[in-house]
Amino acid sequence: MLHRLLRGGCSPLLCIWVLLLPLVSLNQHGHRNHNVRDQSKLLLVSFDGFRWDYIDRVPTPNFRKLIDEGVMVEQVENAYITKTFPNHYSLVTGLYTETHGIVANEMYDPILNRSFSMETDSIYDSRWWEEAVPLWVTIQKAGGRSGAAMWPGSDVKIHGMFPNQYLRYNASMSFETRVEHIIKWFSAPKEEAVDFGVLYWEEPDESGHRLGPQSPQMDVVIFGIDQKLGFLIDELVKAGLYEKVNLIVTSDHGMAQLSPDNIIELDQYVSRDLYTWVDKSPVVGILPNQGKLEEVYGKLVDANPNMAVFKKESIPEHFHYQHNVRIMPIIIEAKEGWTVVQNRSSPFMLGNHGYDNTLRSMQPVFVARGPSFRRNYVKTSMHSVDLYPLMCQILYIRPLPNNGSLLNVIDLLSPDITPSTPSAPPRVTSYSYAPVVGSLLGVVMVLGFLVVYIRQVTLKQLPSLKHRRREMSQPLLQEDLHL
Repeated sequence: MLHRLLRGGCSPLLCIWVLLLPLVSLNQHGHRNHNVRDQSKLLLVSFDGFRWDYIDRVPTPNFRKLIDEGVMVEQVENAYITKTFPNHYSLVTGLYTETHGIVANEMYDPILNRSFSMETDSIYDSRWWEEAVPLWVTIQKAGGRSGAAMWPGSDVKIHGMFPNQYLRYNASMSFETRVEHIIKWFSAPKEEAVDFGVLYWEEPDESGHRLGPQSPQMDVVIFGIDQKLGFLIDELVKAGLYEKVNLIVTSDHGMAQLSPDNIIELDQYVSRDLYTWVDKSPVVGILPNQGKLEEVYGKLVDANPNMAVFKKESIPEHFHYQHNVRIMPIIIEAKEGWTVVQNRSSPFMLGNHGYDNTLRSMQPVFVARGPSFRRNYVKTSMHSVDLYPLMCQILYIRPLPNNGSLLNVIDLLSPDITPSTPSAPPRVTSYSYAPVVGSLLGVVMVLGFLVVYIRQVTLKQLPSLKHRRREMSQPLLQEDLHL
C-alpha cells in the first residue's frame, strides 16, 4: 500500500497519516471502549417504599446474602420531599428536587400553565423532565446502552431519547416478567447488550399505604419482597451475570404509621375559595388566588401545632426546596404521623411518606454487591444524591453537574476501581492505552517500510555509485521526496 501511495505522488508524511488515522482516532470522542463495557455493568433496583429497617423485621436471607457479599449503608438521607417521583429522579440524576424539577407527585408549572399528576398521561410530557438528564441518557450519549423496566420517567422521551430498551409503565406486569426482560437485555449479543439497567417494583409501598408499616400483615409483604430479590439473584446466576453485573438494591423512601385521630382539616381554617390545592399530604402545595397570599398564609401559619406552614422563600435551606417555579408559594408540612386534608371526606390511608427527609421512618434500604464493590462492608450514612456519581464511577462515564459527592461514597468501592485521586476525571473520557500503543507500533512499522522503500529507490537510481552510496543518499532523498 505504501509503495502505491508513493508512486501516486503522495508525500511520505501524508502516507503515514493515512495509515495511522484508524489507530489514532480510536476513543477520541470519549466513548466507552469494549473492554470497559465488558467490565462495568450495573443494575439499579428499587422496591418502592422499602424502609431501611424492614430487613431486620423478618428473615430476609437474600438481602443478607447481598450484604455478606457486598456492602450496606445503614442510613440514607433521601431527597425532600420524600415521595416517589421526586426521589426516583434524584437517584438517576444526583440532583435535589428543586434542581431537577420533579418536585412532587402532583405539580403545577405557572410558566407552562400545566398540571402534572402521576395518575395521568401528563407524565409523558417531556417538558416536565428536561430540567435534568437521567443516567440512561448520559450513558447512551457516551456510547453505552441502557434498559429500563418501569422506572418512573424511563418511558418518557427525555432530551430526544428513550432508553435503548424500555417497558412502558404497566402496573399489572409481574415482577418476574420485568426481571425476564432485564436478563434478556443484559444477555444480548455484545453490541446489543445493555450496560446500565433500572428495575422498579411497586411494593411494599402499596401495602404500606393500605395496612400501615406497623401492621403484622406487613411481615408477609416484606418476606415476599425478599423472595422476589431471590428470584432476581437466581436469574442472574442462571444467565451467568451474577459475577459480572454490579447490583444495587435500594428504595425511594420509607413509610410512617398514620392514625385516623391525627387529622388536620384545612376547611376549619381557610376557605377553599381563596386557594388551589396542588399536592397531597403530608407536604401540601398551596397556590393562593391572585392577591390572596398574605391572607391565606395568615390564616394557616398558626392554625394547628401539628403542621408547619412556610412561604416558599422561608422553607428551611437544608431541604433544598425553594428554587423552582413548581414549588408553590405556600407549603404545609404535617408532623410525622399526621395527615392534612381539606375535610374528612377525603380518602384516608394507614401509612404515608413525604415527611421530613431526616426522619428515620422516611429513609430507605441500601445494599449492593458485584465486582466493583467491597465485600462484607457496612457504611454508616450517605445521601441518596451521592449514588449518581458512584454509578458514574462504576460505569466509567463522566458525571454531569450534580448535588452528590463521590468522596462521600468512594469507600463502598473495591480499591481496584478507585481512582488515585477522587477528583481525577472518570476514565471513560480519557484515552485508553491500547490506541496509544497501537499508534506507536504503527509509526514504527510505517517508518520501517519507508526506510526499506527509500533504500530500494536509491539503489536502483545509483547502480554505478556503489562506493559513494553513503555520501549521495542524503541529497537524493531531499530532492526526490520534496522535504
